[in-house]
Amino acid sequence: MLSYRHAFHAGNHADVLKHLILVQIARYMGEKPAPFWIIDTHAGAGRYALESEHARKLGEWREGIGRLWDTDGLPPAAVDYVEQVKMLNPDGQLRHYPGSPWLARQLLRDGDRLRLYELHSTDGKLLQEAFRGAGRQVTITAGDGFAGLKAILPPPPRRALVLIDPSYETRDDYTAVVKGLQEALKRFATGTYALWYPMLHKLESRQLPARLKALGAASWLHVTLEVRAPARDGFGMHGSGMFVINPPWTLEKTLHKTLPAIVARLAQDGGARYTLESQSA
Repeated sequence: MLSYRHAFHAGNHADVLKHLILVQIARYMGEKPAPFWIIDTHAGAGRYALESEHARKLGEWREGIGRLWDTDGLPPAAVDYVEQVKMLNPDGQLRHYPGSPWLARQLLRDGDRLRLYELHSTDGKLLQEAFRGAGRQVTITAGDGFAGLKAILPPPPRRALVLIDPSYETRDDYTAVVKGLQEALKRFATGTYALWYPMLHKLESRQLPARLKALGAASWLHVTLEVRAPARDGFGMHGSGMFVINPPWTLEKTLHKTLPAIVARLAQDGGARYTLESQSA
């Protein structure tokens, strides 16, 4: 089933959480001189036009990046994230939103590498266009990202961030992320893995954090961002979470300083909140 298109949801509250954390992890990894890779298992189209028919249909970006765009007084990590988005909008008008691959590319140094996987044929073509001329630094593979991890891990530099954010359209996606992470950790136990998931009424969504903790990673961080209370009819995504294995030691403190301001600006009702829990080696 390949009907999901992230263009409908680009720049929403889930992207804010996911991409703020992506920027912080990549910044941390770039502080050491040794090269690193960023591997994106579900890369999407790379970047999105917010004035496109897809983005206008739901307009979710207005309740996400749109609320942060011209906001003063944001914490430094949020400012950093917004500044990255502004690089794709040099005229100061919010017309485009960067996907994870575009953000990752901006944070790489000359010796670092970006490895992208995308199964959807339409988004795959758009991804190729977005990185035309990128050279050897960016490799794009049309195919399943979990299968790609089996072939690519461990990466040559032994330093990498693996971003995993499938659509969760089917129940199988929840099983696939757990199995994929389990197998990846066997090949590359010291890598940093950042898994995004939607907060839904579905049992699979509610059970996923416990299944991820049961993988037995020595060090992990689990963060959630809810922008509203769950709907009484159980419909819709009221928030999302990120489960980070082997996170930077600075990330938890940064998120504690940042997320209260994000919640305040993205809240849609009194049920908005964030949670943060961790385990250290």
